[in-house]
Amino acid sequence: MQAVGQQQQLERVEITGSSIKRIASEGALPVQVVTAEQIRTSGATSVADLVQRLPAMQGFQVADIAIGSNSGGIVTASLHDIGASYTLVLLNGRRMAPTGDGSVVNLNSIPMSAIERIEVLTDGASALYGSDAIAGVVNFVLKRNAQGGNVTATYNRPTEGGGRSYNASVTYGFGDVERDRFNLMASFRHDEQKQLKSGDRDFARSAYLPVSLDGKNYVYDRTSSYADPANAQVTFQKIAGDTSTLGAYSFNPFNKVNGKCAPNNFYSLANTIPVGGTATAGTAQCAFDFVSTIDIYPESKRDSLFLSGQFKASDAVRLFSDVVYARYDLTARIAPNPVPVAVPLTSPLYAKYAQPYLTAAQQARVRTVTAGYRATDFGTRNSQTITDTKHIVLGGEADIGSWNINGAVTWSQNALDEHYIGGYFKAAEFTSLIASQALDPFVPSGNQSAATQQQIRDSIYHGSIRTASTTMKGGDIRASGDLFTLPAGAVNLGVGADLRNYHYKQTPSADAVNGVIYNFSANPQYDLSRDNYGVFAETLIPVIKGLEANASLRYDTISKIKDSVNNRDFGKTESAATYKLSARYQVSNRLLLRGSYGTGFKAPNMLDIAQPLVSNGVTAANYDCPFPGDGSGSPPCKPGKAQYTQLSGGNENLKPEKSKQGTIGFRFEPTSNFSVAADYWQVKLRDAVSGVSADQAFGNPTQYASLFTTYQQPAEQQPFYAFEALSTNIGKAINKGIDWEFAGRTNIEGLGRLTTSLSGTYLIESSYTRPGTSDDFTDSMGHYGENSAVSFRNIFTAQTSLQTGALTNTLTFKYRSGYLDKRQTVRDLSTGKNTTIQLTVPEYFTFDYQGIYKFNKAAEVRLGVINLFNAKPPLTLRDSSGHQVGYDPRYASPMLRTVYVSGSYNF
Repeated sequence: MQAVGQQQQLERVEITGSSIKRIASEGALPVQVVTAEQIRTSGATSVADLVQRLPAMQGFQVADIAIGSNSGGIVTASLHDIGASYTLVLLNGRRMAPTGDGSVVNLNSIPMSAIERIEVLTDGASALYGSDAIAGVVNFVLKRNAQGGNVTATYNRPTEGGGRSYNASVTYGFGDVERDRFNLMASFRHDEQKQLKSGDRDFARSAYLPVSLDGKNYVYDRTSSYADPANAQVTFQKIAGDTSTLGAYSFNPFNKVNGKCAPNNFYSLANTIPVGGTATAGTAQCAFDFVSTIDIYPESKRDSLFLSGQFKASDAVRLFSDVVYARYDLTARIAPNPVPVAVPLTSPLYAKYAQPYLTAAQQARVRTVTAGYRATDFGTRNSQTITDTKHIVLGGEADIGSWNINGAVTWSQNALDEHYIGGYFKAAEFTSLIASQALDPFVPSGNQSAATQQQIRDSIYHGSIRTASTTMKGGDIRASGDLFTLPAGAVNLGVGADLRNYHYKQTPSADAVNGVIYNFSANPQYDLSRDNYGVFAETLIPVIKGLEANASLRYDTISKIKDSVNNRDFGKTESAATYKLSARYQVSNRLLLRGSYGTGFKAPNMLDIAQPLVSNGVTAANYDCPFPGDGSGSPPCKPGKAQYTQLSGGNENLKPEKSKQGTIGFRFEPTSNFSVAADYWQVKLRDAVSGVSADQAFGNPTQYASLFTTYQQPAEQQPFYAFEALSTNIGKAINKGIDWEFAGRTNIEGLGRLTTSLSGTYLIESSYTRPGTSDDFTDSMGHYGENSAVSFRNIFTAQTSLQTGALTNTLTFKYRSGYLDKRQTVRDLSTGKNTTIQLTVPEYFTFDYQGIYKFNKAAEVRLGVINLFNAKPPLTLRDSSGHQVGYDPRYASPMLRTVYVSGSYNF
């Protein structure tokens, strides 16, 4: 990275983090810049891939978790492990419409081919952009005033197979603002990413994992009790004279007949009945290896278009416009549908598959029989999410004396349409298949008749399940200029105001609402909106020669949430003043000192306040019944360990989150060929919005009894316990660390110019209070924490480039420190009993190579290898964030060694 403002020019420019236009220089705030050349050298195939490689980024969301979540492939930026909702993403210094009801921007909406540079402000609460930028700002500066054209194409191929991708872009601009008084520019790019299947990688192909630790062998079992062929799950009721209820009994009829589970199924290590056991109470289920069927990286297509126009009406007045359109089409494929199928006691299925394995006493007391069925014959569940981004800015600026006035109006929208395109089925057709006995859930897949196979194909549901959009309308005006002159220089003032309206809307499809899809709970309908208003002032004071002080003050008002569906308002109007104080001292030409201190304020997301209690899928892990009562395992308990329904809801009494943050650092450049910089930063949050995790609640259900209720899925015959994931102001969070950088340049006679850089982030603290407490701190530093994430102590990147004439060779080293894994239950193969272990996940590092050959000023070719030595993601037994098992896609890519070639031509 290089410091902002190393261009040798005297025009006044706007630097990220300040409203005052000034001569570009190293400022009081730490800003990292990724240049256009660094973007090309990185080998990154997307904006997300590029941004998330920065050492200061931790805690972001990756596209991989679309496999098993409802994310639609959303990818985010998160500075310093503080969180995506606290990191403000801008396009040419202005906000974009977020994804959903909050403030998080999907990086897939950024047009990569149009990026001139990326400016990353690693200090928060900017007076210019809004006080909710608590962690910092990522500003994508797009190309302007470009003349001529460029065509670029890139092809990427993992050497282990699967996951190929390519992209092609064309950019063209004409007119020079200074010479012709106008410029028009257009940039278009098309990307395609093929899916990566679990079977393409040996470390990701199974949910039944062998594990070795300290010379002992274990098995970790994440398989699913929805099996192929189905398990029979039987519950009982009391009859006259009974004083207690018989314990529930779950077993696999295929296993009973054949003495083993069917292929791609395992005798579950969570069973309470040992292999060959004769007990008729408890669990003796076969479990399906769902991971063997999934994609581990989703398929996608992206088209993005950027149009820019500038018109110089006079020497003092300039008009400008930005138009962005992006379409991101993602397909996620997960395991075949796990569905409960009711088995009536009068049906042949009961007589054949359940009754023979029940005692006479049990047969007299049967309450329900359910087939825990994995619908493999119907194929994988495939969802297609199409996300459209539209962003229009119209503005102008004028110079009046020493003052510059800049203003614009913005209309921005992020909209998605989610479709089911495979593996989900229509309720009427599926119910008919079962009732007519054409489909037998207790028979292994692949054994259906030709007629039944046709009926299965006819029953697959194809259609939209929901649409959602977030629309932002806003306007801003800013002015900056000289107030008066002190002996050390001019005192500058910046002032401004902005207003924004956010409108979040979600509409479930008619099919979803009307029960057309089997065992599907429709997404709720939302129509929420609120307004944000802000004013700010900033002053830059040259105290003495070399010493500048900056002070800014902002006042924000965030309105109540208007709910048009329920025709009422939620929450209350919140207002707050925040400030920022900073200073820079140029001790000498070689040494710069800088520091800052400020406050932040962030209102909760709209759904954090106004969301009703709705179904939000199931828990990521399997749990024992939270309240087993008499030990019968009868409803509302599920048999054995199981995934329970998870509900989510808002809290109208949530308070705004508040922060205090500061930085202190230096930059030292003893020679023109060497520099070193470091910045200590600290952010303290209070009243942070979060919630109790499922692990916490099921680990101590008595303490969190208020978060449990009962819920009945559409295809279930009775309600079961469900966990409520509710928003709450949990207390406090503290994040501290150091961003550091070394850079060196030298000429080697006869060889060329050698450039080396080393940059990283050292995390000192990343702690937070447990939900519901104000002083019970925990953390995720170097271990898998209660927040189902890891805070890495050390992340750094080293890069060396050698330029020899037309050829440049670059080697990049990327490092991430190790951590203690989540404590998990495994089967000890030496004793045959379950036990608990905790792995140490080792440090992870990769090498990337890129060679560039420039034929002339117009043409160049790049050949590169990402993960040169084919380092595999380290083994982890985590059980959250997607359906992948055996590694964590948030922290290591499954692509492995990837070769790419890129060609570019300027015209």
